[in-house]
Amino acid sequence: MNNFKEVFNRYAWAEVQASISTKTTADVETALHADHRSLEDFKALLSPAAIPYLEEMAHISQQLTQKRFGHTIQLFAPMYLSNECNNICTYCGFSFDHKIKRKTLSAAEILQETNEIKRHGFEHILLVTGEANATVHVDYLLQALQILRPQFSNISIEVQPLEEEEYKTLHAAGVHSVLVYQETYHPEVYKEYHTKGKKTNFHYRLHTPDRIGAAGIHKIGLGVLLGLVDWRTDSFFCALHLDYLQKHYWQTKYSVSFPRIRPAEGADQARHPVSDAELVQLICAYRLWNQELEISISTRETEKFRDQILSLGATTLSAGSKTNPGGYSVDPETLEQFEISDERSPAQVAAAIGAKGYEAVWKDWDRFY
Repeated sequence: MNNFKEVFNRYAWAEVQASISTKTTADVETALHADHRSLEDFKALLSPAAIPYLEEMAHISQQLTQKRFGHTIQLFAPMYLSNECNNICTYCGFSFDHKIKRKTLSAAEILQETNEIKRHGFEHILLVTGEANATVHVDYLLQALQILRPQFSNISIEVQPLEEEEYKTLHAAGVHSVLVYQETYHPEVYKEYHTKGKKTNFHYRLHTPDRIGAAGIHKIGLGVLLGLVDWRTDSFFCALHLDYLQKHYWQTKYSVSFPRIRPAEGADQARHPVSDAELVQLICAYRLWNQELEISISTRETEKFRDQILSLGATTLSAGSKTNPGGYSVDPETLEQFEISDERSPAQVAAAIGAKGYEAVWKDWDRFY
């Protein structure tokens, strides 16, 4: 197969949704006791029938996570390089139609933000931009990487979808992983939320992880924006995507994130809210299905929830996050992409990790090795 679209086209949203909703307790118990869990097992673990088994799922998830990842939690900080964006996305604070102060960090400002982030001990950074190809293009990203590569041992990016050759160029310049969220795998609903700009092209975005994999990027991060549509069906399609990628780009590592829609200036609120219990079910379902998957929980979530999920499946946390360009030191008053919930300092998050019997890892590997 040339790309994931060929797999995706075999599945109808309504049929998948019906399949999940009709899973039985027998299906759930089969999935719980399986040695190797299939995508059908994943459906069962996502289903309403699995709700009474949440405690058992959490227990198994904890065991599997500790077996594979030990008692460690990796910490990272996002650095927002720009809030300029040419897309209109109804849920996003950076949407093109919002009359906000736009800012793209200069080289000097990137270095200033770097110094502040490094002061807290971070060695892993995630670079985030809006999608404005005329401003935050590949050359701009390369200039940023030239500044950042000597400062951090691990650099990830979450930017506009790029071409395979562009990903190869960024990989050579120091990019370790690329995060790209489909937002939702429902094509019609996708159109409702994305009304202008290059992001309106559902299938171009769908094919992006194939281009990342073909470019040899070390790690790919996927996820759906929880709250846009039925979370169970959307999450199945995300797992289907991960399953395809792992088979075709088997040397690449994979992570999944669980962003729930958070309040943002001028943006729509979640039409399909996801409760804390449902998010725990989803995280545990992913861990039971895929023991190798890295699971990242951002500061969108409350400190209480993040402390709870530490021992149930999470492997990576952001800390002390600012979701606006220059938010750490340059210009704290620029508009945030969304409001964060866990406002603890990095040191406080690390202390909370330690209190749970885990070790906060600031640097998990070095390019030298």
